[in-house]
Amino acid sequence: MDLISHTKRRAAAAAIACAAILMPSAALAAAGHPAAPAGRERPAVGPVPRGFAADSVTFVSPRKAFVLGTAPCAVAPCTSIVRTLDRGASWRGVPAPVVKIGRPAVRGAAVWGIRFATPLHGFVFGTGLWVTTDGSGHWTQVPGPGGSILSLATIDGQVLALTARCTPAAGCARTGTLVRRPLGGGRWSRVTSVSYGRGLLDLIATQAGVAAMLDGTHVLITKDGGLSIVRRATPCTRLGVDLAASVAVTSANGLALLCAGQSFSGHEIKDVFVSGDDGLHWHKAGMPSNNGILGTIGAATPAQLTVTADSFESWLYHSADGGRTWRTARAFADAGLGWAELGFTTRADGVVVHGAVDLDGNRDHRPGQLLLTGNAGASWVLVRF
Repeated sequence: MDLISHTKRRAAAAAIACAAILMPSAALAAAGHPAAPAGRERPAVGPVPRGFAADSVTFVSPRKAFVLGTAPCAVAPCTSIVRTLDRGASWRGVPAPVVKIGRPAVRGAAVWGIRFATPLHGFVFGTGLWVTTDGSGHWTQVPGPGGSILSLATIDGQVLALTARCTPAAGCARTGTLVRRPLGGGRWSRVTSVSYGRGLLDLIATQAGVAAMLDGTHVLITKDGGLSIVRRATPCTRLGVDLAASVAVTSANGLALLCAGQSFSGHEIKDVFVSGDDGLHWHKAGMPSNNGILGTIGAATPAQLTVTADSFESWLYHSADGGRTWRTARAFADAGLGWAELGFTTRADGVVVHGAVDLDGNRDHRPGQLLLTGNAGASWVLVRF
């Protein structure tokens, strides 16, 4: 066991903003709605904007979720948030921070992720950090850890953020920094540096009070919100042969590891390994189809696993036997628009975004579709906003 302690602390700065019925966020800012008392959810909501497309999603219960996205609008930024109280059967618009949707290394301020710790307390993140304490009634800019926040998770009373230096000219550095702070606020503390691999988003996996992320050929695991970290070696260490690509938490002590092998003409060899002892020992489970370049792995239970992949199409692969055998659960003939935000909130309920939006106002017309599963990933249903 390699225990990484972290006592060094540093302050930083970031951002948060707000509004009261759903319009383009710039219009909301102009409306000048008064702040609601902290911790009290405002009922004021509005319609879903025409053409709304999803970027990021967070469930705070099996039925309540918030989706960050964008829609064409007359006055930028066009960022919007929609909310459901009945697991996607109906949606309403709620206020959003006044900042454009974007991707890491974009010019200017941008956001690309949303996470809620409770039904009232949530975060929108990107080049800065925004927080709400009234269920998206109002958003406020708060000090962040510095750099771009690639991924964020709330666990065990702590906020974990993986940050990196990103510039339009050079892109994002391949080594980032894992930081933490108390959920209620305070200074950010450095946990450790992280070599986060080829993906830029969806880098922190959480379940059962555990958070895990890849650090090169190792996996980092915390069960106390980043106050302590265990670093385990993975069995996938050879670039071009078998290299760790994504990790999922399957239980309080369980992990599933997705490794990337040789690539050829829109195909990639995929190996899945599982562990029941926090990565101390790994066992090869099986291999999903080699169609597509792999994305991420998610887990409803140790037995129920899902893998995303895309190239000339976009696929969701599902295993019901701990990764030994695989089948295609959903596919889109979309020239490889890909997936984001794969995750499970219960042993049966999961969510994923197909073709997440990249630009404010969705100027490149990506689908930004939300799909839900109620059978642990065996089948997926498209949600209508």
